[in-house]
Amino acid sequence: MTNEQLLAEIREANLTYLMLAQTLIRQDKAEAVFRLGLNEDAADILASLSAAQVMKLASRNTLLCSFRVDDNLVWSLLTNHNTPKKVGNEATNALHANILMASRVSEVL
Repeated sequence: MTNEQLLAEIREANLTYLMLAQTLIRQDKAEAVFRLGLNEDAADILASLSAAQVMKLASRNTLLCSFRVDDNLVWSLLTNHNTPKKVGNEATNALHANILMASRVSEVL
């Protein structure tokens, strides 16, 4: 993959993310804040962006979204790989991971 292709992929990911974020926020702001890991101020700003502003933001060469999974425990729970405590099944591990990620959303707020 060339550098130009990589930058095009980043811009496409940005546009997809911004459009998804706007749709979620406009449908249900509280749920969007939780699912996207944003604070309410950022959600308000995203919801108010015009199409031209979204296109301008999306054209940046830097990825606008980021992973909320930032530690080994959550990665392990989500992937069922090297889980420190084998709880029993994938559903329980996924629930545990969701609880951990949700607690991080409250840190943002």
